[in-house]
Amino acid sequence: MLHLRLIVPADRTEEVVRTVEKTVGTTHLVVLPGAARNPMGDVVMCDVAREAGDSLLGELRELGLDETGSIAVENIDLSLSRRADEAEEDAPGEGADAVLWEQLTDATHEESTLSVTYLAFLTLATMIAACGVVLDNAILIVGAMAVGPEFGPLAGLCTALVRRAPRLAARSAIALLVGFAAAMALTTGFGMLMDAVGLFSADMLEGARPNTDFIWKPDMFSFVVAVLAGIAGTLSLTSAKSGALVGVAISVTTVPAAANAAVALGYGEIHQMWGSTEQLLLNLVGIVLAGTLTLVLQKVLWKRQRRRTLPRG
Repeated sequence: MLHLRLIVPADRTEEVVRTVEKTVGTTHLVVLPGAARNPMGDVVMCDVAREAGDSLLGELRELGLDETGSIAVENIDLSLSRRADEAEEDAPGEGADAVLWEQLTDATHEESTLSVTYLAFLTLATMIAACGVVLDNAILIVGAMAVGPEFGPLAGLCTALVRRAPRLAARSAIALLVGFAAAMALTTGFGMLMDAVGLFSADMLEGARPNTDFIWKPDMFSFVVAVLAGIAGTLSLTSAKSGALVGVAISVTTVPAAANAAVALGYGEIHQMWGSTEQLLLNLVGIVLAGTLTLVLQKVLWKRQRRRTLPRG
């Protein structure tokens, strides 16, 4: 279930209340006249089944409530109510299959912003991965994958393509391009510093690395894994099962590939650098392609499901 808190101009309250009441899957409607002070207006609250949430939010935005008032949405972790159970049963479709497009767009917008924190996490993840590739340490590679924040802008790019949102697409692309460029440049310098103090060496990079040499030797499995990870990551976002994102993060080699390319560049290992760059691009393309197609398929299937379950007449 979702909880909606609306601030409504007094002259629009009746219209908003009618919209809520006619939406199948809503319950626990509360109207507090004159309770809002900034902006001035009435407060309307209700609970709505997740599968009915997207259509209700769309209607509220059509009424201009996001411009003249406020729409706040919260997930309800526990609701002990017979009426809530009935609302979920009445709502068409299954909550786990529903996509809240407004929530998805808002979440990916925040995660795809080129911020100092984003750059810091991406740079630190790339430096950790650099230690992993030089030491041929798979544990460090996995740790770096988990730290990397790059799935945020990748998901933002997928969402932007499906929703035709050029600003979100540009924001996500900038975060990816500038973020990886900065992280790789700083990691190259980090590698040279580690070489200067005797912790890295060209021999370590060029020697046998059975645990990590796959990073700069991409093959079709790299693309297949990226596609599967893109599907899983997108489903975890749309179904609010964020725990699955950790598994997605440690299944693709974006950050390790960027790290290997950066260190190889510092040592003039052009062959490894190009191989790592190819691995990086292969993963990025695979994730974006799979994520976009997953969102398109979810959109189509959800529309069909709603048409089958909505009452006729």
